[in-house]
Amino acid sequence: MSTTSRSTTLLLARHGQTVRHAENRYVGVSDVALTDEGRAQAEALGRWAAAHPVDAIWTSTMSRAVATAEPACRALGLTAQREPGLRECDFGVVEGRTLAEFELENPVRAKAFQADPVSFPFPEAEDPRTAAARGTRALRRIAAAHPGERVLVVAHNTLLRLVLCTALSIPLGEYRRVLPSLGNAAITALRMEDGSAALLSLNVPCAP
Repeated sequence: MSTTSRSTTLLLARHGQTVRHAENRYVGVSDVALTDEGRAQAEALGRWAAAHPVDAIWTSTMSRAVATAEPACRALGLTAQREPGLRECDFGVVEGRTLAEFELENPVRAKAFQADPVSFPFPEAEDPRTAAARGTRALRRIAAAHPGERVLVVAHNTLLRLVLCTALSIPLGEYRRVLPSLGNAAITALRMEDGSAALLSLNVPCAP
């Protein structure tokens, strides 16, 4: 699996579906379990990993990401390493709610968020720039620990989109427009070397 190249291929995957995601609710730092569909997506990711082996598996510390990585760990005989910097953003007052519900309560703030989610995050939410910075540092640490290797990284929708924008020099405020959503258990491949990044593939389903 390893190569003589010093670049690291990071295979970024969003965790499987949760109950809140099925209802289009923001999950953020709430620790919620996978649905049956989410567990099936995790198993599909495990089959993908068996067919496309990796050298290491990393996840965020949140249980939905850890559970999504478990089938891949079993398939390859690996133990996932957990990285706190990969946790999802805290969405503040919108945790557990839909954007539509928030818009009914605060239409001006909701409209501002939709126009520029970085300059106008949800009230009491984590600053997206802070989340992007910690997520980027986490991926750089992982890449530095696995030169020349392929690494599966299971994390979260908004955090990964912010990190991708940072890595690819896309303005953070454009993350919802340029990257509307990452599919559950879909693979985005990023090559990292000496702090620079190249996008190899985006949002590729791990199963037909």
